Amino acid sequence: MLTKKKRKTFSEQYLLKDNEFWDQVLWSDESKFNIFQNSGRILVWRKPNTKFEPKNLQSTVKHGGGGVLVWGCMAASGIGELVFIEDIMDKMVYLNVLKNNVKKCAEKLELGWNFYFQHDNDPKHTAYIVRQWIAFNIPHVLPTPPQSPDLNPIEHLWEELENWCL
Repeated sequence: MLTKKKRKTFSEQYLLKDNEFWDQVLWSDESKFNIFQNSGRILVWRKPNTKFEPKNLQSTVKHGGGGVLVWGCMAASGIGELVFIEDIMDKMVYLNVLKNNVKKCAEKLELGWNFYFQHDNDPKHTAYIVRQWIAFNIPHVLPTPPQSPDLNPIEHLWEELENWCL
C-alpha cells in the first residue's frame, strides 16, 4: 500500500508541471539486451506427433547466448550517450558511468546546469557513495517512487531499440 501511496503522491506533485520543467529532465536507466531474443523456455501449441516438424522447432543457445548491458539517457531535446557496460553493474561501476557521462550528456542535450536528473531506486543508484557524488555534482534529482518503471519514458526508448534490433 505504501508504494501505491508514494506513486500517487508523486503523480499529484508533478501532474501540473509545465513543459519547461519536463524539458529540463535528464532521464536515465540501464537495460540488458540479449544477443539471442530468447532467454528462457518457449511454450507452443502444436498438434500431436508434430514436435519434430521444422515449423515447430526453435534453435537454442547453450550457456545463455550472451547479452549486452547499456546505460543511456535522454531528454526532451534528444538522446544522450549510450554506454556499454562490460563489468557487472555495481555501485562503483554505476558511479563511474555517472562521473564520465552525466555532465557530458547534459551539455550535449543543452540542458544547462540547472537540470533534473532521474534514475530509479535500484540499490546501486541509492548507494551512499552514489548519493554523495550526486549531491555535490548534480543540481536536482527527480525523486522516483519505488517500483515505477512506467513513470520513466526511457523505458519506451529501450523497447523501441529492442524492437528495432530484432
